[in-house]
Amino acid sequence: MVVIVVGDSVVIAVKMSSDIVTARQAGRELAAKLGFSLTDITMISTAISEIARNITSYAGTGEVRVAVEDRDGRAALVVQAQDQGPGILDIPRALEDGYSTGRGLGLGLPGARRLMDQLIIDSGPGQGTLVEMWKWVPPRA
Repeated sequence: MVVIVVGDSVVIAVKMSSDIVTARQAGRELAAKLGFSLTDITMISTAISEIARNITSYAGTGEVRVAVEDRDGRAALVVQAQDQGPGILDIPRALEDGYSTGRGLGLGLPGARRLMDQLIIDSGPGQGTLVEMWKWVPPRA
C-alpha cells in the first residue's frame, strides 16, 4: 500500500485488492471532514471502490487521487482514477448497465456515474484510462 499526500491531495497506488479499501477509506475520511452526510459518504466510497476495482481488474495497476478542487466555480470532492491499461474501446457502451468486457456484472462505471454528481472518462485503445468524478461539497461545509 502506497499513500502519498501531495498538497491537499491524497494519492493511493492501486495494485491489489487491499489498495481498493485504502482508496475507499481516503475518500470516506475526506468526505467526512467536508461535512457530507452519511448517505453521501457511503455513495462516494462505493463509487471509489468501483473505479479502483476496475484498475485491478482491467489494467493491473494505477492510482486513485482524492482532493477538493474547483469545478464550475464550486468546491467539489474530486476523485481521479488513472491507469496505463488497455483503455476503453467504446466509452458510451462501457457506461451502459450490464456491459462488461470481463467477468463483472457491468455495474462499475454506470454505478459510479449514478452515485456521483459528475463522471468523465478519457480513454482509448492502448492509452490507458482516466476516470474523473466528483460530488459537490455541501454548502454548510
